[in-house]
This record gives sequence, C-alpha cells and structure tokens, in this order.
Amino acid sequence: MRATYRFQHRNKGFELRLLDDGALQLCLDDVVRKERRASLREPQYVWTNVELEWEEHHYVEARYWASNDRLAVTINGEMVYEGGLVKKAIG
Repeated sequence: MRATYRFQHRNKGFELRLLDDGALQLCLDDVVRKERRASLREPQYVWTNVELEWEEHHYVEARYWASNDRLAVTINGEMVYEGGLVKKAIG
C-alpha cells in the first residue's frame, strides 16, 4: 500500500487506500465499499452511500488526481479534506 487517509464520521471509521498498483479504495470499518483502478483518466472517483442513524443517509465521495497528488473528500457535498494523499502519508 502506498498511502492511506483515515477519518471518522458519526462514529464510523473510513479509510481511503492508494494501493501499490495505483488503485483507489474507499473502506468503511475495514470493508472495501468501492474501488477504482488506476487509468489515464482523472480523477479517480469512489463513493458510498451509508445509512448511519434513523435512515439518515450520508453520501461519502472521494476524488484523487494522481498527476498532482490531490485528494478531495466530501460528505453530503461538504468538503472534509482537500490536500495530498501520498505526501501526507510520507510527511
């Protein structure tokens, strides 16, 4: 694995994983919900719709631009993280 970004939302653990082959995975509680293989097309996009409390749905999206190591994560359309993924893991 090249890099990971972990975050919490409503007591749930989310993780974005950048694998050695360039694939991007979105995990919820250590279970892969979506995976996008690396390609020349950018950004890589993964998403999941999670029901957390009383039928309250949360739409988690991540976009990753490998060419400049930029990750953008939103929940219900609100930005929760924007920055590096590989550089963040190294630094």
